[in-house]
Amino acid sequence: MNTLKILDKSFVPFIPNVQIQETVARMAADLDRDLTGRDPLFLSVLNGSFIFSSDLFKQVKMPCRISFVKMASYIGTGSSGKVDQLIGLQEVITGQHIVILEDIIDSGLTIMKLLEHLHAQQPASVRIATLLFKPDAFKADFAIDYLGISIPNNFVVGYGLDYNGYGRNNKDIYTLDS
Repeated sequence: MNTLKILDKSFVPFIPNVQIQETVARMAADLDRDLTGRDPLFLSVLNGSFIFSSDLFKQVKMPCRISFVKMASYIGTGSSGKVDQLIGLQEVITGQHIVILEDIIDSGLTIMKLLEHLHAQQPASVRIATLLFKPDAFKADFAIDYLGISIPNNFVVGYGLDYNGYGRNNKDIYTLDS
């Protein structure tokens, strides 16, 4: 991994793809252990989680389905503090077991908004799986059921994560060069 230049910012190597794939495999095994026989619906939060969701979904062995919602709260390298739901859930989830798939949870505002929407439809259960978690930035009150890697409150790109739309296509994760 080399230094990465995206627009006006430089990023340095942070998490190599081999570590990401090991983490995804562990999370898939945990999901299989806990949810086999429950016909879960995985709900991938776009845009950032599409690569994580794809890799995880390929490793899950149980019968399951996947759908997508798109929510946003980032502008540049910081959260706007306002979460906008851009594309909503089309499936009826009443009585269903739901697993939210996120690339990263920092403040938790995006998931809080999504949880409100989901709980109003009375699913059987809602679990949360995130590849990355920033405990120092977390402001919400919900449990993360499947946690990949805890990281410092640094801005990261790669493996689906972006800076103003760029950088998602890098297989490794990079952090902002200080």
